[in-house]
Amino acid sequence: MNAAARIDCSDSSARIGSIGNIGSIGLTGGIGSGKSTVAQLLVAHGAMLVDTDAIARALTLPGGAAIAPIAARFGTGMIASDGALDRERMRARVFADPGAKAQLEGILHPLIGQEADRQAAAAGGAVVVFDVPLLAESPRWRRRVARILVVDCSEATQCHRVMQRSGWSEETVRAVIAQQATRAQRRAIADAVIFNDGIGPETLADEVGALWTLWCRERGKPL
Repeated sequence: MNAAARIDCSDSSARIGSIGNIGSIGLTGGIGSGKSTVAQLLVAHGAMLVDTDAIARALTLPGGAAIAPIAARFGTGMIASDGALDRERMRARVFADPGAKAQLEGILHPLIGQEADRQAAAAGGAVVVFDVPLLAESPRWRRRVARILVVDCSEATQCHRVMQRSGWSEETVRAVIAQQATRAQRRAIADAVIFNDGIGPETLADEVGALWTLWCRERGKPL
């Protein structure tokens, strides 16, 4: 199957009118989908990446802007001895308590948005790719971008990849997947879907390149 045949662009006309003015792509996908790999492939085509996961990690490192409000809200027990967020303890807390999850997001999301704005402002004329795991859950992010690209794969593939790279149990991986938007919810917001399942790195690169070329052609000039 060629690259173009594997890319679903059934809704790709939805934002054509705005991409010329905004020049931005929202990129999302479930854990283990290969979203980060696709992000780097887009960068190779000239895009600038704003990685909201990386921003969140920086905010929760020792001295990060989120550490003090997290400690104030959840207690110093959520802060590790080195001054960073205790990710394992916080993960267990938010899995068990949806209210705690909402509180954590209430701290992190405004700070992530501010830093994303700052980075995007430095893009010049480059297309900005916002890598946003929670894009399907966030109307604000969806309104902000001109196109939405979803990287998709089966849940079995997600589990296999995450277990291989992280050493997590299958139960843990499935618990994380259950906290995220469903595949159907992500696909419903997409202008294009890349199926990153059962293919190698070269084929994935071809598919990303084919989509980049398609969107360039629809816009009438390079993104």
